[in-house]
Amino acid sequence: MRYTSTMRLLAAGTTLIALSAPALALDGNDLVKKLNSALYMQQGAGIVPGSVEVNGSSITLRNSRFEAGTGQGSLPLGTIEMEGVEEDAGGYTVDSISFENVAFEQDGTEITASDMVMSGVTVPAETTGNSLNSVLLYEEASTGPMEIKVRGKSVASIGSSKLTTEVSEDDKKVDFDLQVADIKADLATIEAPSTKQTVIDLGLSSLNGKISMVGSWDLEPGTLAIEEYAFDFANIGRLDLAFSLSGYTLDFVRSANETAKAMEANPNKQEAEQAANLAMLGLMQRLTFNSAMIRFADDGITERALDVVGKQQGTSGDQFAQMIKAMTPIMLAQYNVPELQNMLSEAVNTYLDNPGSLTITAQPQNPVPFPMILGAGMGAPNTLPEVLGVTVKAND
Repeated sequence: MRYTSTMRLLAAGTTLIALSAPALALDGNDLVKKLNSALYMQQGAGIVPGSVEVNGSSITLRNSRFEAGTGQGSLPLGTIEMEGVEEDAGGYTVDSISFENVAFEQDGTEITASDMVMSGVTVPAETTGNSLNSVLLYEEASTGPMEIKVRGKSVASIGSSKLTTEVSEDDKKVDFDLQVADIKADLATIEAPSTKQTVIDLGLSSLNGKISMVGSWDLEPGTLAIEEYAFDFANIGRLDLAFSLSGYTLDFVRSANETAKAMEANPNKQEAEQAANLAMLGLMQRLTFNSAMIRFADDGITERALDVVGKQQGTSGDQFAQMIKAMTPIMLAQYNVPELQNMLSEAVNTYLDNPGSLTITAQPQNPVPFPMILGAGMGAPNTLPEVLGVTVKAND
């Protein structure tokens, strides 16, 4: 299995921990069926237990595996213990779910994960409605250390992760908070000579940082608001992303999943991809853009990167920065966006003179339907900055 496939499988397993849930109370098989129905709606995946054991309000799934979807492979999960299982109006509630430590190895790549626990899980009776009663919910999901080794050498690890959610009193909105701590990666394991040398020149023999995401989902208007999505790594910097869009309803999610299923089922992959692109273009018509922001706060990487690229160009880092400052307005002039050209040129000059932060925001006066954005992009791309209310600032 290729390394990228292994990473995809690990991501699928992590998603399981964040979104998965129980099984069994009165009818264990019914709970597994409804659990997988909810999982499939959200992820196109499911749990396949070797056996199901019910003991009062406790349920045990043995020899379980997580099927990541068509062509994506599976991840062995072993034993899954569920405590405090109760039937609730055709659905189920589970006080806590604990997963057996994962130790998976294939083609020289080993994945381990431990201390995987979920609490306050609710499995819906059906997933066809448009309220939170049709969504798989949980109060908290957490993991302990996770690690990837290639040929016995650790290449990446996570110290811990914790995802918490809170449903509003009117049951129409859910807030979520994800914290992934102590992320490490050994860049010395990179084998490509040119890439490895660049990493060495940048002084990045390893990565050490954290990821956080805070947001909410209001189901009725389908407003998905990511208030913070941050990647914070020592000696590099902090990248913050935020966005808000409307129209991301449960019906939209189901339609997107149906499109993906149809694409997987079509043996003619070129035809399937074309059909999927058209279908997704139609789905985009339902969405409305509210706002977006991207911000990078430097922690030393900018000057090192200028020095490295400058050296490759036969000049110094300072001289290369001056070249960028001179070329920016020239490159932007061809797009006929004078206001954005001035803002971006000024921000680039300020940032390169003293690397601090660079922030790009898109805040239209009123929400903009995606069809309007697509139309402007195709017919008059130079109007997009004004349509979206784009601003650029440095060291703010």
